[in-house]
Amino acid sequence: MSEYSNIKANVPTEIPSKNGKEVELEDDTNQINLENITTSQVITGPPPPSPPFDPIKRINDGFKYFKLNEFNKNMPAYRKLADKAEPKFLIFACSDSRVCPITILNLRPGEAFITRNIANMVPAFNQQRYCEVGAVIKYAILVCKVEAILVFGHCRCGGIERLVCLPDGKTSSPDSVDDWVSIGKPAKAKVVGKNPKASGLELRTLVEKESVMNSLANLLTYPQVKSGVTSNKIKLIGGHYDFVCGHFDILGTRS
Repeated sequence: MSEYSNIKANVPTEIPSKNGKEVELEDDTNQINLENITTSQVITGPPPPSPPFDPIKRINDGFKYFKLNEFNKNMPAYRKLADKAEPKFLIFACSDSRVCPITILNLRPGEAFITRNIANMVPAFNQQRYCEVGAVIKYAILVCKVEAILVFGHCRCGGIERLVCLPDGKTSSPDSVDDWVSIGKPAKAKVVGKNPKASGLELRTLVEKESVMNSLANLLTYPQVKSGVTSNKIKLIGGHYDFVCGHFDILGTRS
């Protein structure tokens, strides 16, 4: 016989009554004691709104973190950089906030001379237009003496999306963004010619990559670049970063 067989359950044998009427038993475990409800259990509505963005605080907090965790721990390297910078790369990157070549390629301060614009484009050499691009290239080669120029493309580029939506032809636009991304029209035409059925994200990705190669070709129209490549002192590299999948591909080189 089970050791528990002689234990009697503590259950009332009679239903209590009051004034001759049966009364339902109360289950204390199902009763809610309102006095024991804490303030955290009371629904008070939506949470309060977040404080407004304070750019000065964000800048100061960011610098404090950098100073403590980066600068103070690498002071000899920063003292060396204070005397002279000798970057090996000139990088043309997009202005997109999701794309940071320094972080993505794990570069250290002093390794890369970087310029950014919409859709990481390099226009063909023109002494009348785009003088800032020519100035960056000339300074990087003659003063910094870079050994490689990287055009850093990326996925889901808003500038390339704008380019894809532009009408074909050489019609000029008063819009500054449209005028700039028109630099990539040869890349778009080449992609559409080879892939007439491509559309949507597929088309944009193909144009992103071909635009990088178009910029490599345009780099060779700059006298300093052509001279450096011809003498094997400079290598041109085209890359494409996919921040959705976490991939980086070398699309091509010129040397």
